[in-house]
Amino acid sequence: QVQLVESGGGLVQAGGSLRLSCTASRSIFSISAMGWYRQAPGQQRELVAVATGGSSTNYADSVKGRFTISRDNAKNTLYLQMNSLKPEDTAVYYCYAHLVLQGNYWGQGTQVTVSS
Repeated sequence: QVQLVESGGGLVQAGGSLRLSCTASRSIFSISAMGWYRQAPGQQRELVAVATGGSSTNYADSVKGRFTISRDNAKNTLYLQMNSLKPEDTAVYYCYAHLVLQGNYWGQGTQVTVSS
């Protein structure tokens, strides 16, 4: 099992930046995949970015070139650097971790609001 705690959300103007953090309750070195989803009001949760234990990353087309996901295994922390933010990036952002044979674990979410 793992507990995940997100931080770093807030209110920012369009064009600004935020960095989200997701700190795990245990070592993330062996976690096969960690990533970020987001959910805007009235919309389905969508994948934003994922980072595997093998250092590969994948991004939603809507955030490519603007968002960067990274893992700091020494700090048990996953990050999402968000640049050039747009109003359509407004959502609750959720961190997740996929553990083999156990499934996905989720954080509580952090609100990101981008004003125009």
